[in-house]
Amino acid sequence: MRMNFVWKLYHEGDSFLQPLWDNLRISHRDTLRSPLFPVVLTVSSYFVLCIPYVICDVMGTRWPAIQRFKIQPSKSPTATALLHCTGVTLKNHLLLVFPAAVAQWAWRPPIPLPEQAPTLLELIGGVTGNLLLFDCQYFIWHLLHHRIHWLYTTFHAIHHKYTAPCALATQCLGGWELVTVGFWTTLNPVLLRCHLLTTWVFMVFHVYVSIEDHCGYDFPWSTSRLIPFGIYGGPNKHDMHHQKPNTNFAPHFSHWDKVFGTHAEFCYSTVYSKNVVHSCDNAIL
Repeated sequence: MRMNFVWKLYHEGDSFLQPLWDNLRISHRDTLRSPLFPVVLTVSSYFVLCIPYVICDVMGTRWPAIQRFKIQPSKSPTATALLHCTGVTLKNHLLLVFPAAVAQWAWRPPIPLPEQAPTLLELIGGVTGNLLLFDCQYFIWHLLHHRIHWLYTTFHAIHHKYTAPCALATQCLGGWELVTVGFWTTLNPVLLRCHLLTTWVFMVFHVYVSIEDHCGYDFPWSTSRLIPFGIYGGPNKHDMHHQKPNTNFAPHFSHWDKVFGTHAEFCYSTVYSKNVVHSCDNAIL
């Protein structure tokens, strides 16, 4: 019975997403077909999704109910740090991302919009597949930039300026790194032959989980707490990477770090009635 339901959902699931896709395709056709749309979508999503975490950082100890989820409660980003991260992000987008998008818009014809929406399982499978593929690509890229001194100092060191990351540090990157990440995020859905709706959902979700990894908070609704068996890294694991840069290179999942011996765990303890996260002495497994 359950398999019949899944099979029916796969083949007839378009009834769930088709009205949404039809509305988008008909009402916003010119906008969606523009090569500039993915760039505007991801950049606007980035800053909008950063806002709640920035508010938490600004409020700090004035919100004790939120502050108790801070991974490094003794370290909060300063106004100077927040402005620096924002400035680097805007500079990279203005000087690199938007010119590339405009150049693409000049020579690339508008994107055709398929009439059929993806099924719900196709969308979920496509987003998951893109995350897994990007996780593998970035793990290799990230590991090399920590192992090769020239790559680290030239391109990646700016991202490790802060040992206690915050949401706005997510895209505080060297220009080469941002372009590479954007290239994979754009190419992978093409390689996996994803529907445009799946591609856009992946892009926004990828922005969200990347911000979550850097936010500095371990909330009960964090993705790593919703996905069981410790297969997803989340903010704790990436916070450990900023404290101990030779650990936890994968951006999202944990399997590559476990395979190559770079995985690091956290220990939890309660101090002064607040949950404080401490790195284990035997962090490298």
